Amino acid sequence: MADRLKTLRLERGWSLEALCERCGVSRATLSRLENAEVSPTAQVLGKLCSAFGLTMSRLMAMVETGFVPLVPCESQQTWQDPKNGFLRKNISPPSQALAAEMVECRLAADEAIDYPHPPDHDIEHHLYMLEGCLKLTIHGEDFLLNEGDCLRYRLRGASRFSTGKEQAARYLLVIV
Repeated sequence: MADRLKTLRLERGWSLEALCERCGVSRATLSRLENAEVSPTAQVLGKLCSAFGLTMSRLMAMVETGFVPLVPCESQQTWQDPKNGFLRKNISPPSQALAAEMVECRLAADEAIDYPHPPDHDIEHHLYMLEGCLKLTIHGEDFLLNEGDCLRYRLRGASRFSTGKEQAARYLLVIV
């Protein structure tokens, strides 16, 4: 992840200060991320993805060598937020040429993740609840999702994913 973040910044000709201004993450934190001294949280990754104009899945798949249409379960890329344990598993085979992506997400009970900006304006999401309960706030509107519920929406601004004190959430997110 550290190499990918640094490469993205350098490809754009941005200094750490320029990236800091674009994403709202401190210069010190950006430097520590690029030097692999710390792991990014989901919120920091969200801010960086917004600055780079990438979804989180695309960021994680930036170093693909070729399209492989089948990715066995044990080879699917997983990332965990060191701060709150949020788990994100990229289910879709990585491809920069194809648009849709599917990820499985797990958010522990009594946790929340705020994304101040979408990675790409007007990106389409389909969120399907596998287990638990999730409160999703999009553009100031709250949606409470339970097992089996599906919410389809476009991201045009801030969003917040949160769980209750007693129940974690596991869900699939399709990004188009």
